[in-house]
Amino acid sequence: MIYLKLIWAYIKIGLFGFGGGYAMLSLVEHTVVDPGWISETMFTDIVAISQMTPGPIGINSATYIGYAAPGSVSPELFGAPVWGILGALLCTMAVVIPSYLLVLYASHFIRRHSESGVIKGIFSGLRPVVVGLIASAAILLMNNANFNPNGIDWQLVVNIIICVAAFILVFFPIPWRGKKIKLHPIFVIILAGIAGYIIYI
Repeated sequence: MIYLKLIWAYIKIGLFGFGGGYAMLSLVEHTVVDPGWISETMFTDIVAISQMTPGPIGINSATYIGYAAPGSVSPELFGAPVWGILGALLCTMAVVIPSYLLVLYASHFIRRHSESGVIKGIFSGLRPVVVGLIASAAILLMNNANFNPNGIDWQLVVNIIICVAAFILVFFPIPWRGKKIKLHPIFVIILAGIAGYIIYI
């Protein structure tokens, strides 16, 4: 049954998804896209929605995927919101509870052994791994589903320009009236949405 599979999948994600939402994206993609529960295009759409809505991306994506997967896998469940809501609740709880219990224990353990050389060494090894996982998530999202879903060359070029422009606007300060300001990511998301609406309408 799809609900049991989703619960088991998100328990594993909750237990082994180290490094936060972005770092666990490759694990989530492997877990939910490879079995065919949702398509790659739907996954990238869910990631985009999860980034724009309030809350951690890992929990948001679990909620959206839990809502979409039952109807995608079982046609008899499609179109009935109650089954999607059930899937969303189950996935959200399955990803939150293991993480909550692990963090609760780990914080207590680390607080007691914060001066331990072993603990410091473990964190020194984990930091570059988390950076690598986040980088792998960025590479994972650089696919046709995000940049060229319709197979049209001019759309690929436009999407690359939007991506580069968004990076520049968020990362580099912009001179404005003698000051240097950084645009808030939410403002850049709104600008990108407006640009997409105007270009692709």
